[in-house]
Parts: sequence; C-alpha cells; structure tokens
Amino acid sequence: MTLQQLKYAVAVADTLNITEASKRVFISQPSLTAAIHELEEEMGVTIFNRSNKGVTITNEGDEFLSYARQVLEQAALLEDHYKGGENGNTIFSVSCQHYSFAVNAFVDVIRKFGGPSYDFTLRETQTNEIIDDVTKMKSEIGVLYLSGKNEKVIRNLIRKNNLVFEPLFTTPLHVFMSSKNPLAKKERITLADLKPFPYLTYEQGNFNSFYFAEEPLTAIDFDCPRNIKVRDRATLFNLLIGLDGYTICSGVISHKLNGKEIIAKPLSVIDKMTIGYVMRKSVTPSRYAQAYIAALMRHCHVKEKRDDS
Repeated sequence: MTLQQLKYAVAVADTLNITEASKRVFISQPSLTAAIHELEEEMGVTIFNRSNKGVTITNEGDEFLSYARQVLEQAALLEDHYKGGENGNTIFSVSCQHYSFAVNAFVDVIRKFGGPSYDFTLRETQTNEIIDDVTKMKSEIGVLYLSGKNEKVIRNLIRKNNLVFEPLFTTPLHVFMSSKNPLAKKERITLADLKPFPYLTYEQGNFNSFYFAEEPLTAIDFDCPRNIKVRDRATLFNLLIGLDGYTICSGVISHKLNGKEIIAKPLSVIDKMTIGYVMRKSVTPSRYAQAYIAALMRHCHVKEKRDDS
C-alpha cells in the first residue's frame, strides 16, 4: 500500500466518477482503475461498487477511506513541518453552515497560503454532513451552532464521532430580511410581527428535524404558516428580497458578500445560539486550520465589538 494509492482512492471517493478522478490525479482511467483494484486486493476490502450507473462507496469502503484521509493528512503535516509548506499542492477543506464570516475567514486563508498551486474546498452544507465530513476527514474543520434546543443531540453526535466543539461566540437571535421589507424600520422584531411573511430555512435532507435545523427556531416553535426550504445562500437571499421573506440566524452579516439589501434586526426572544467549530479530537491542526481558526476569531471579534457599541 502506498500514499499514492490512498490519494487515488480518495479522489474517486470525492468525485464518484473514474473519469473526473483520473483528471484530478493526472493518470489514465485504466491506470487509476488498476491501482484501486490492487489496493483493494492487498487490503482485502471492497472500497467501491462499480456499475453502469457509476461508482458508489461500500460500508467497509467508507470506514477505510476515513483512515486513508487521516494517513494522508498526517503525511501532509509531516511534509509541511520539514519542507515549510513551500513545495507541493496546498490542500485544505472546511464544511460549514451558511455563515458569511466563515466564508470571509476562508478567503483570508487563501490569501495567506494560496500561492501558485492549491486545492481548497469550502462546503456550505447540511448540519449532519458537516459532522460526517469532519469525522471522515473530508474536511479538517466544521462550523456550526449549538442552542438550548439542539445542544444535547449535537453534542452526543460530536462525542460519538470523537470530535470536539470549540465555541467562538454566543449571540442573541436576529432576523435577516430585505431592507425593503415592511418590518425593516422596526428596531426589534417580535415573532408575532413575522407571521404574515414566509420563513426561509435551509433544507436538511434525510435529517430534516429541528435538531439539525440551521435556524435556532423552527416552524414548530412559533405560529409560522408560510414556510419555504432552500439549499443555497443565493436562493435564500433572492427570496428574502423577492418575497419579503425572512430567516432567523446569528445576525453576523457581510455586505461585501451579501449586498446592502440584506439587513439584520434583533429578535425579541430569550433564546441564544453559540457558534463554534468542530475538529477531530487529539489531532494536531494543520497550519491552514490554525490560520482559519485565527481568521474566524478575527471576524467574530469584529461582530462582538459591533454588538457592544
């Protein structure tokens, strides 16, 4: 077994397509297929199922790949330590809920380490996938929130998967809306104020329960007759503007990313949310992860100073 074979296997797992994976690792499709087959034979494991419909990962393959990613990450740390990170391709991945400060921090890391060659990934994705990505080492860091409603379930998942949650900041709840929304002139928003407007939330797939909701209040927490689920930030913001919709979140907003049409207003409830990051327990973070955490803290610190002013 070689590191190169592990890189090939991870490339196939990431793309679920032999053609795309072969382009990513710069070898021919037959050579890639042969290398994967040799790895499976040597390790006595079936990593992938192949069919006319494409490639899928087996259950034992899923476990194998989590170890493979750990080996590759530790090898990268070793190389970074002795080569100073000046050679080779920079690789770093983050999975997060839809937070502008998480994107801004990611930009900071690229500006610091990008150089002539890099392979960075930012996944704005569902809550369960964030935990799964970090557990399986598809991402080194995951960014999500805890609240009184979801904390017990999410912390159990974090503990079960040998992860650790580090808080960044705790904030009262806010409402994101268009600056043209009829409620935009109010200093504070009540739940009763929101009833006539559509509530926009991020869809969570097979884990569409309030424990995994990206929003700290769900439709079952208050009288909310109009609900729209979306998958991406751009769609949500377009609907905030086009339908006078709203969503409930931390209140951290970046006008550079989201435009000046989207504003945040305090919500008159006692609930709060704590936003933080998850990592694998007892694993030394790479220099990219360390820089990303520092950037998160900088952007969160700006938010806290604004709230105090």
